[in-house]
Amino acid sequence: PGRASAASDWLQEFPAANQKPCLGSQDILEQGCRPLSLSGHVGFDSLPDQLVNKSTHQGFCFNILCIGETGIGKSTLTDSLFNTSFDDRVSTHFQPNVRLKAETYELQESNVRLKLTIVNTVGFGDQINKEDSYQPIVDYIDAQFESYLQEELKIKRSLYNYHDTRIHVCLYFISPTGHSLKSLDLLTMKNLDSKVNIIPLIAKADTISKSELQKFKIKIMSELVSNGVQIYQFPTDDESIAKINASMNGHLPFAVVGSTEEVKIGNKIVKARQYPWGIVQVENENHCDFVKLREMLICTNMEDLREQTHMRHYELYRRCKLEEMGFRDTDQENKPVSLQETYEAKRHEFLGELQQKEEEMRQMFVQRVKEKEALLKEAERELQVKFEHLKRLHQEERMKVEEKRKLLEDEMSAFSKRKAASDILQGRALPPTPTVGLKKDKDRKK
Repeated sequence: PGRASAASDWLQEFPAANQKPCLGSQDILEQGCRPLSLSGHVGFDSLPDQLVNKSTHQGFCFNILCIGETGIGKSTLTDSLFNTSFDDRVSTHFQPNVRLKAETYELQESNVRLKLTIVNTVGFGDQINKEDSYQPIVDYIDAQFESYLQEELKIKRSLYNYHDTRIHVCLYFISPTGHSLKSLDLLTMKNLDSKVNIIPLIAKADTISKSELQKFKIKIMSELVSNGVQIYQFPTDDESIAKINASMNGHLPFAVVGSTEEVKIGNKIVKARQYPWGIVQVENENHCDFVKLREMLICTNMEDLREQTHMRHYELYRRCKLEEMGFRDTDQENKPVSLQETYEAKRHEFLGELQQKEEEMRQMFVQRVKEKEALLKEAERELQVKFEHLKRLHQEERMKVEEKRKLLEDEMSAFSKRKAASDILQGRALPPTPTVGLKKDKDRKK
């Protein structure tokens, strides 16, 4: 409001400028800029050409994530989109878990170079337990965001030469069942819609009739809306492509057919799929939506997909990550806070937490030392009690031994006295010589 009032005051002071503004832009007036007319050619109208030349020299990068069951036609469709063969090995259905395989290719068309990265989900939907099949995909996308954020936060950055691996578009392949979306599809897209631009595709659309295909499209869109899944909508803010993008939004999800086989129809060689009952032409809009997908994805909205990835999905990840780290744009009083102030505040907070933890560890150490000392004292008391008990037992045993020794000595002295007395008695009166025995010996001799 202040700038607008300043601009109005300036226009009142210079009525000529009010009558004939050189640019005629309301935005310029609101910004308080002074419009002037040039008396001749200056040359800054060549800025778009300079940007085009610089971008062409630098080259572009575009990253596609293909999600779908094994054998649904992901590799064939990418080969058809870029009119080449990417030499992708065939995957089996016997994968223990979902893994992502990224391949980067250098493409050149005219004088424009494109670094294309195709990320394929190997083993998606092949496991018996599909509860966490989407988690490796979410982790991969977050890892690419984290890698770019770490490059931004470096002191010496090299974003000019940095290979941006953030996913710009997710081509989600839906099986042509004709009934409804699988729970795995809804769960995966729900967890990815805030991280990547999702374009749903009905794969192998030639296996379903035209009437069933239209009903299937309506059913898919109603299920996506009812479950709150946000898919990518082609932008309608640019007047030059607003009409065609609006009509293409009504054709989502695209029913596509991919093929690298060439079939001769009349005088033309076209990419098609040949069946016993007829030929399905890939680039015939009456047969499938392949041309619509290629035009919207590559020719018209590739730069918008790159911009949406950076301005919407990456900025959301970056904001959440910095908020987790404690960075804020404003304080509690809604005043702007500089990065240095935030850093100092977090530094003081970290030092305070560190000192608090050190104090807690010191108190814990002192407490444990006291507990150890108390345990040692208790052990000493127990040892002292045991020692006194053993000492008392030893004294009792010693007393018993002394008593037994005294008794034994008394018995020995009494025995000695009795022996001495018996010896004395034997010495005084010897017994007479026995005659009976002698007489018997004489009789025996005789």
